[in-house]
Amino acid sequence: MKISLTSFGAAKEVTGSKHLFNVNGFSTLIDCGMFQGRREETYQKNINLPFDPASLSDVILSHGHFDHCGNLPGLIKGGYHGNIYCTPATRDIANLIMMDSAHIMAKDYEWLRKKEPGKKLYPPIYESRDVLDTLDHFVNFNYNRSFRLESGLRCQLYDAGHILGSSMVVLEDPDSGCRTAFTGDLGRPGMPIINDPDQLPPVDNLICDSTYGNRLHDPLEDAQRQLGEVIQETVKKGGNVIIPAFAVGRTQELIYFLHLLKDAGTIPADLEIFVDSPMATNATSIFRVHQECYREKVHQAFLEHNKNPFGFEGLRYVMDVNESKQINQRRKPCIIISSSGMCEAGRILHHLKNNIGDKRNTVLIVGFMAAHTLGRKIADRQPEVSIFGNKHPLRARVKILNTFSAHADYQDISDFVGRMDLQRLKKVFLVHGEEEAIDHLGGVLKDRGVKQVVAPEPGVEYSLDA
Repeated sequence: MKISLTSFGAAKEVTGSKHLFNVNGFSTLIDCGMFQGRREETYQKNINLPFDPASLSDVILSHGHFDHCGNLPGLIKGGYHGNIYCTPATRDIANLIMMDSAHIMAKDYEWLRKKEPGKKLYPPIYESRDVLDTLDHFVNFNYNRSFRLESGLRCQLYDAGHILGSSMVVLEDPDSGCRTAFTGDLGRPGMPIINDPDQLPPVDNLICDSTYGNRLHDPLEDAQRQLGEVIQETVKKGGNVIIPAFAVGRTQELIYFLHLLKDAGTIPADLEIFVDSPMATNATSIFRVHQECYREKVHQAFLEHNKNPFGFEGLRYVMDVNESKQINQRRKPCIIISSSGMCEAGRILHHLKNNIGDKRNTVLIVGFMAAHTLGRKIADRQPEVSIFGNKHPLRARVKILNTFSAHADYQDISDFVGRMDLQRLKKVFLVHGEEEAIDHLGGVLKDRGVKQVVAPEPGVEYSLDA
């Protein structure tokens, strides 16, 4: 059985994950995410898929983040008729993400059409009804349950420890025993809510996340302390803390830590915290449902003590648009958590527009910002940034906390790979990383004993034969 890999997205970049496995004439796609970057390039890459969706035999979704699931409706519109395999929690998260994406694309298109006539417009890539069509294709499997693909390969999902329901994918040829694993986005051990990543069985090939391949995160034990210090410093100045955060995973972790800070009296008891994202609000409800993904102490808090980590005094979930607008008319310091995480769309844009010009405020960066996004420009502390087509001076303090990343850093990845059977492991393909991260991680893994490290070029086919 001949197996090959072609990465059409998240190859030497950190967005738009699409990895195609060809197996004796059958094609299995792992992930179909939205590319994010410059507007024209973004639209063209997302509207024009680099393969024929109708030719695919199977689709596997590693997890529900936008850059992994966001263009599945485009796949269905393009003629894909097969199954989309994932965990139950990923199905629920992806539903939320895709619906929100359809809503944002429609709203942004209408807003620009009315506010900026004559400017080049980019119609929505899909609509809500396309998301409903996509959901008809989902088939759910829990972790560690084997199922058969059209190609004859056996597939099994393992907990990736990244976000709720995230999985690593292991494909096995039942005849030769050749195994290929795809980490998806590999999580960090010791995260506050969800389980640690599973250890994979011995494999011949590994396609591995490299997002933080050249960085080390601050210890997780520092997260609560650092968050408390930033809030205290900003509140003393009379400012607001604006936190762009992914609605799934990062927002819930922040809420969990803010709950602990309030209980400990570290931050003012009357400090209001706004989660201004309908998607984050709905995602938090999904978190309450899928307690099978939690580490034991959080699970016990729910079941034995009936304590909701995602609800406490002073925390307000904002759904209504008018209520969202009123937040920026407040005179007292507050915390605003809003999406999108890379500041490319959603309500966070309005909060940034209203807050980045005031030096009393803090923009708190708690996640990875891809190249050319507004979030990256703010993280790079550019003196002026464009929001809704207008230039705004960046006077607010920008603080980056590396403690909150849900991605493994290069030491985590090295340890993860080092626990594998390195005698059997022939190749490691590094994806979902920028070139500097890939180069550094490649050296780390070779020092660890990995025989061959490959950085796939976009659209180039690589053999995965045993």
